[in-house]
Amino acid sequence: MSIAERGVRQSVTLPARVARRVKSLAKTSRTSASRIIVELIESGIEARQRERKRFIELADRLARSRDAEEQTRLKEELAVMTFGE
Repeated sequence: MSIAERGVRQSVTLPARVARRVKSLAKTSRTSASRIIVELIESGIEARQRERKRFIELADRLARSRDAEEQTRLKEELAVMTFGE
């Protein structure tokens, strides 16, 4: 393992329900709970990055749009992304 990839010990408290689900996933995947937690965190980070990219793309389209209907639709989509439904 390179220096850049060296693990950092981190203490995290999980709700009991989440901990049970993590252990169950680890058992079915035949891996450790720590590995499952890392995979879930990495997936979550990637999802956030995709969401941010999508938001910026929509904002750019809104700024370039001259069609009132499209502007309204894009504003609504951005509002849902920001505040939920």
